[in-house]
Amino acid sequence: MTSKSQKKLRIAFIGAGGIAGTHMNHLSKMNDIEIVGFADVDTDSMARRAEQFGVEADACFTDWKQMLRKIKPDAVSICTPNKLHMNPTIDALKAGADVLVEKPMAATAADAKKMVNAATQTGRKLVIGFQYRHSPKTAFLRRSVDEGRFGNVLYGRVQALRRRGIPNWGVFYSKAAQGGGPLIDIGVHVLEMAHYTMGAPRPVAASGTTFTYLGNRDSDAVECPWKGWNWKELDIEDLAIGQIRFENGAVLTVESSFAAHIEKNLWTFELMGEDAGGRWEPPGIFTDQGGHMVNLEPHWLPPDGFQDNFFRKMRNFVDHCLYDEPTLSPAEHGLAVQQMLDALYNSAAKGGKEVAIR
Repeated sequence: MTSKSQKKLRIAFIGAGGIAGTHMNHLSKMNDIEIVGFADVDTDSMARRAEQFGVEADACFTDWKQMLRKIKPDAVSICTPNKLHMNPTIDALKAGADVLVEKPMAATAADAKKMVNAATQTGRKLVIGFQYRHSPKTAFLRRSVDEGRFGNVLYGRVQALRRRGIPNWGVFYSKAAQGGGPLIDIGVHVLEMAHYTMGAPRPVAASGTTFTYLGNRDSDAVECPWKGWNWKELDIEDLAIGQIRFENGAVLTVESSFAAHIEKNLWTFELMGEDAGGRWEPPGIFTDQGGHMVNLEPHWLPPDGFQDNFFRKMRNFVDHCLYDEPTLSPAEHGLAVQQMLDALYNSAAKGGKEVAIR
């Protein structure tokens, strides 16, 4: 029997720029993985990654299908723009590789469904890059829900709000490339961890509204951290709000912005249940005890920074692939989140009319 120390996961990347570097930085710290190949149309970026992580030039390809045929990786990390998630994911699964695909799972729920079907048909593992459900704060609240401390969760509120935070790199300004703006880019993170913490109930309907009022013009705010975004071509929302209804009767509201006239950035969610409520940041549980209303907070939690949670995400993927440990981010959860995002955007396009999620 092969021991853990003897196993190595041979992992390749489709999309070697941007967030792929964070994947590689964390994977390179693990002694049971080997980065074996890249596929990217940006040959300069790919060459820099290859040099940095010791990948031979002949393992770098501009065609991911060719890379899959020649390298035959055990696993593939998909770090392409959102609209390019589906095809390389399906091709990698059919090539016999397990797949980690960055969030959001796809540009549309229809694409995400095809990816789930491909994983089922091939028997390969498909994991979605939801690092914030690996947060100790998320784990604290999820365990409390699982233990029944909240009773039935009735309502939740998701907030992923930036006062000024329109990315000035990549194609974040483009709806065609990204599928949307802050809702699909940062709102997805808080939405997915709230949905996960609630126990991942099935969404049945959503209504949403989007607004663009700052990103499509230049800004003279001196405190604006990322000046120079492509405001002339921007066609995404600055602010998205909406409501999601679930099969079990629970309701979740969502607020997400790249730019909004608010006091400060917010990155949190709250849940309200029959027996208790909870908040992610700062973490706490609010309930009745001993004849009084009490606020409970954890005395200590493990490190909870972005990089800490990202490492946990990558470690969980490797453990899932190599040692068959359970994943916290199954493809079915990614599909449900994508269905919610689609419904919110579809509702906004219809003037806020509620849209069924089937």
